[in-house]
Amino acid sequence: MAENKLIVSSSPHLRGKDSTPKIMWNVVLALLPAWAFGIYFYGPRALWLTLIAVVAAIATEAAIQAIRKVPVTVFDGSAVITGILLAFNVPPGVPWWLVVVGSVIGIGIGKQAFGGLGYNPLNPALVGRAFVMASWPVAMTTKWIAPRGGSLSGAVGLDAVTSATPLTVLKLSRSKILDPESAEQAVQEARQAVELVYNAWPNMFFGKIGGCIGEVSAVAILIGGLYLLIRGFADWRTPLSYIGGVALFGWIFGGVEGVFTGHVLFQIFAGGLFLGAFFMATDMVTTPVTKKGRWIFGIGCAILTVFIRRWGGYPEGVSYSILLMNIFTPIIDRHTKPRIFGTSRKKKGGNG
Repeated sequence: MAENKLIVSSSPHLRGKDSTPKIMWNVVLALLPAWAFGIYFYGPRALWLTLIAVVAAIATEAAIQAIRKVPVTVFDGSAVITGILLAFNVPPGVPWWLVVVGSVIGIGIGKQAFGGLGYNPLNPALVGRAFVMASWPVAMTTKWIAPRGGSLSGAVGLDAVTSATPLTVLKLSRSKILDPESAEQAVQEARQAVELVYNAWPNMFFGKIGGCIGEVSAVAILIGGLYLLIRGFADWRTPLSYIGGVALFGWIFGGVEGVFTGHVLFQIFAGGLFLGAFFMATDMVTTPVTKKGRWIFGIGCAILTVFIRRWGGYPEGVSYSILLMNIFTPIIDRHTKPRIFGTSRKKKGGNG
């Protein structure tokens, strides 16, 4: 009879079936519906801008890893995701070199400068997006393209932004309505513009809106987001708390006639909320790992998003809200980690 042998090995002793490349390429797969809708509504420009961003991200990661003399990991899919999300967060009319710069900064500064995947404290794609927004704000806020079939944002009295995002129309209209020096006709036109974008929320859900490449259709993002949730690659707590929080706080503070006058469906379907909630606020590296922490993270993102939309200088606040909450992720994890069985939450002081 064979002797029983005790085999000693280092942890982990239990291994899951998922791997980093598997997770990353599934995220890429989940982004394809939004990309397809972006190409349909904005044309070939959405196709090649995204491809350029992806190539730039892959090349930057490979070059830096080669310089650092570490294994080149461009085939794990993480750089591809950064490139796609960077392109999804810019207007379709920006010059091609802008997405190259964004990808280089996102990978080089937002990721590899900290040691690579797993060590970056901030979402790399949003780091790149924040850089190009700060460097070329005019291009990032004016290079809109009217989608196939025309834009719903051709609001009366706002001819200068006929291809702008609905959030831009709302912000410009609110400023006219609340300005005591605005002429009566200008105020009436602004109110009509608000009514127009409010009533057009179904178009925001299916498409046909001015905006960034990846936010053109909420339903396309939802399809990919649900895929991630079903496969277990994202936790439902984060998108639910984020979208639900924007719905609540947007209803309270997002209106043009005072508190509790915001349009809930407009607030959740306009802009990049769905893209941020499902694909950037659920990032496994830069967002909390605890269940309570994910609730806090989502609600925090919601508050910041509505605050920036309502009082900030930009009409949209999703990107900056996620980046700001990324900074607090270690603190959130530290204070929401589960208690070890048999220990007390209170620390005993002195010798007692």
